Amino acid sequence: MNICFIAGASTIHTVRWVNAMVKRGHEVSLITQQKEGLNLFNKNVKIFKLPINNNLGYYLNYPVAKYYIKKIKPDIINTHYASGYGTLSRLINFTPTLLSVWGSDVYSFPYQSDIKKNILKKNLAAATEIASTSFAMREQTERFVNDKEIYITPFGIDLDKFYLDQSKQVSDTINIGIVKKLEDIYGIEYLIKAFAILLNEKNIIDKLNKKIKLIIVGKGKKRSYLEELAKELGIAELTNFVGVIQYNEVPNYLNTFDIFCAPSIRESFGVAVIEASACELPVIVSDVGGLPEVVDNGETGYVVPSKDPEAIADKLYELIFDQDKRKVMGQKGRKKVEQLYDWKKNVDKMEEIYQEMIKRYK
Repeated sequence: MNICFIAGASTIHTVRWVNAMVKRGHEVSLITQQKEGLNLFNKNVKIFKLPINNNLGYYLNYPVAKYYIKKIKPDIINTHYASGYGTLSRLINFTPTLLSVWGSDVYSFPYQSDIKKNILKKNLAAATEIASTSFAMREQTERFVNDKEIYITPFGIDLDKFYLDQSKQVSDTINIGIVKKLEDIYGIEYLIKAFAILLNEKNIIDKLNKKIKLIIVGKGKKRSYLEELAKELGIAELTNFVGVIQYNEVPNYLNTFDIFCAPSIRESFGVAVIEASACELPVIVSDVGGLPEVVDNGETGYVVPSKDPEAIADKLYELIFDQDKRKVMGQKGRKKVEQLYDWKKNVDKMEEIYQEMIKRYK
């Protein structure tokens, strides 16, 4: 197949989809406004950079993008993100186009104004068909479009890269961790507050015969705020802000954790959570979006109310003192990922959708 992606070049999600299709032997192109980030594309990916990199670019880049499409002559276009690139894709008006929704494009963007809601509706209506990574996000997308097929295309992980590596376990320290962007929607402040409750109210250090640490991996606008919060709560010395890392380093960090916590305020799917589960970590997540889909409450981890540091602290306390439960939950989590979120199977599914759409609409 000749597949053209229209998506942001700086995100790992784009990199993984594009590289996966190249490795399957397809001819793959990427039309994008963004520069490449830390994670590199396969050398066989043809990247077409658009001249304007701002919100107006989704409109003004249209003639250049249309020219690129004529040059590429794809069998199918897969556009990622229903607002910005969805607008550019609508203007290109190519058939067949699969529009993959990501999260904030359907959870946040349409509620910012009536104009943006109408833009989203137009973009979804213009797509030939639509893809969503979770059932929860499909339901959200259906609020804005009712006449389109919406496929479930989980964004799984490479099980050969994400697995339990016991050689990296730190035996004398309980590490509670998260790997996420430091942004409001991921609720990291509630994890910091929960960690403070463990130390300041539950006196866990006096009861624990090991050291304890909170490890926060990622970059974002909230870093300074979160660092100040840790200082205010008196836990700065036990909180490690690692900063940004390359994607291939994520398994190494996960394998130093004992518990993974994702207290998001909004989350469309939960890739970071299934990465943790694949490394046999028990996980604690909030009850929002697609997170309850990727965690079996009480089996592979715990689902707690959003914005509730007390609830997080209670589950952390339980898991810290129950090593057997951590082990069993981690093992069950790995099995769940193997069944549902094996990246190879997810790529198979996307290939099948492409092939069906090309056959149906060409």
